Amino acid sequence: MKKGWFSKGSATSFSGRSPVAASLPSPESLSGLIERVTFFSEETGFCVLKVKVAGRRDLVPVVGSLPSVAAGEWVTARGRWVREREHGLQFRAESLRTSPPTTVEGIERYLGSGMVKGIGPVYAKKLVERFGEKILEIIEKESARLEEVDGIGPTRRGRIKEAWNEQKAVREIMLFLHSHGVGTSRALRIYKTYGPEAVETVRAQPYRLAREIPGIGFQTADQIAQRVGIASDSLDRACAGLAHLLLEATESGHCALPLPLLLEGAEKLLELPEARLREALGRSAAQGELVLEEREGETWAFLPYLQRAEQRIAERIASLLSAPPGYPPIDWTKALAWAQERTGKALSASQQAALQRARESRMLVVTGGPGVGKTTFLRTLLLILAAKGVRLLLCAPTGRAAKRLAEATGREAKTIHRLLEVQPGTGRFARDEHRPLECDLLVVDECSMVDIPLFAHLLRALPREAGLLVVGDADQLPSVGPGMVLRDLIGSGVVPVAELTEVFRQAAGSRIIATAHRMRQGLLPERSHGEESDFYFVLREEPERIAEVVVEMVRSRIPKKFGLDPLRDIQVLCPMNRGSLGVFALNARLQEELNPLRPGEGEIERFGWRFRRRDKVLQTKNNYQKEVFNGDIGEVVGIDAEEQLVRVRFEGREVGYEFGELDDLAPAYAVTIHKSQGSEFPAVVVPLAMQQYLLLQRNLVYTALTRARRLAVLVGQWRALAAAIQNDRIERRFSRLLPRLRKACGLRETSSLVKE
Repeated sequence: MKKGWFSKGSATSFSGRSPVAASLPSPESLSGLIERVTFFSEETGFCVLKVKVAGRRDLVPVVGSLPSVAAGEWVTARGRWVREREHGLQFRAESLRTSPPTTVEGIERYLGSGMVKGIGPVYAKKLVERFGEKILEIIEKESARLEEVDGIGPTRRGRIKEAWNEQKAVREIMLFLHSHGVGTSRALRIYKTYGPEAVETVRAQPYRLAREIPGIGFQTADQIAQRVGIASDSLDRACAGLAHLLLEATESGHCALPLPLLLEGAEKLLELPEARLREALGRSAAQGELVLEEREGETWAFLPYLQRAEQRIAERIASLLSAPPGYPPIDWTKALAWAQERTGKALSASQQAALQRARESRMLVVTGGPGVGKTTFLRTLLLILAAKGVRLLLCAPTGRAAKRLAEATGREAKTIHRLLEVQPGTGRFARDEHRPLECDLLVVDECSMVDIPLFAHLLRALPREAGLLVVGDADQLPSVGPGMVLRDLIGSGVVPVAELTEVFRQAAGSRIIATAHRMRQGLLPERSHGEESDFYFVLREEPERIAEVVVEMVRSRIPKKFGLDPLRDIQVLCPMNRGSLGVFALNARLQEELNPLRPGEGEIERFGWRFRRRDKVLQTKNNYQKEVFNGDIGEVVGIDAEEQLVRVRFEGREVGYEFGELDDLAPAYAVTIHKSQGSEFPAVVVPLAMQQYLLLQRNLVYTALTRARRLAVLVGQWRALAAAIQNDRIERRFSRLLPRLRKACGLRETSSLVKE
């Protein structure tokens, strides 16, 4: 959870180096034109400005804090002169105020600074030459006159006026956030969510920020709430805290929380007595903000949509299992011989057993590790059914997984979101029980990645008479979202499951696949002795040396030996985000090595990342408006400072991001193993060390290894790999899908509500 940047002590951090307050010189005042913004942090407001001050020949460095700032503005500062060993003499401001520029020089610099989308240095000069000091008033009140300037037509004029109004509103939000001790980096996101009434909305209902604005947590909203006068024991605050804890639980994969656990967390978060929290529980339940469900003497708290999703899945699967498949008559012996002749591949015993189950069951789960022929089985079955006129639809959770499925089967495959026709802007699906999918059999691949809400939507859109074939590897990591759909389907005892077990000869020759199967059995990889292979473990003990070798592998050793492109073909996969071997640190190092800033090219810094043209980037959350989804990897193809826009190419399609929307993106030279699910890469490099101990699990390393198509390189400590493989404890998630499935299918509901 993010803390407000204006936490205790930070307001005086600029002058905190002086040992004795009494020895400080008296504060002075200084004012002038901001020539250049050397540095500005939207998270903290900290800025370094170069200011033109009357009577001084050189620009004055001014250090302080502002909600927002642009070159060309007039600044008034109060503070003290300080001489720094590294930076020399600078003015350290205790307070800073800016005002719009009034001189022609300042206005031109202000408009040309990129503050207003659609106006860069060229148009700033033209506008000031035409209208002089009145240009800001003309943009505000007589924008039609902008068309008097060569090159500005109705379209550009409209964009300039719209951008002017937006930046005014965004600055108002920034000022509001700043005055309440909160970083201003999400101001554009707040404006786009709430529109011109954003400040009034946030002032009246600050806790909406925690629910509706990504990146703003409960503590930040709580800080604002206290400053606008909401009492710490108010029911509004208590209800918001309960909702926050349930939402936070979903981010850890839970569908619900046992009531005692929820109350315990709320007492710590809110510092309120249990009686007040139970009062808030009652109000939240009455208003439909959460659902309390009692089973076998235990009470569970759900967000309503997750309870509905679990119920829908259980009911729909019970319906699926209540009738046989409706396929046309098929002579399966002849059909199998015909299909095997077409594919050139004979089915193994477990594949033939899976085919038998597919003939008999309207729903089937097919599972197994790498190299056991899930694709061959699927291709054979689909070939037979398609020849008999069975309408087929294929889908997978991510674009990369859908592309692999299409290549493997020779049939069109879509992402689940595109199959369900997600609506830009709302995120709702056009396909549901009222407008179901047009198929007789739906195939869902990589189902270990599918969470409870998405699976429920998929089942809503499945036609009543259609069948469902679910394919996945239960030993991989569970979904990022709530629930453990694949594991619960397999563990329910009511859904037919076919496990493929034989590793095919061609696959058995791969050390990646052989090692993956050893890991599934809890065994360490066999030590290599320098022979040519597709799997290597490079032993290094020191974390700094591990990081160096990872960078060296990607930059030169793998490209030189295997002819792979370091940007497009090699992916670093990390167990965690933080630490010297985490995503944050390795991305910074790899970006400098693989895509250094080139002369004449700019970069944009937002939300802690620097973005450059040619950067490999990752979409970090579903964005239905742009139709890009969590885990999609793209390339930055352009940065337009004038339009404040970054263009990213995903699978041949360009998507634009305003600078204030760049919290949707992160560099993707290194990504977490969780984010890599459903993807395959020609080569993967994985750093492993005991500093990652809390996250070292068998299914984590197994998932990373099985992302590699041609080459896998693990770099690090052998004991860290051993610790991971020995730790086969499944991630703990609270869910009631398993007992719901059993009950819906007529089995006795068990009390095993926690997956261990």
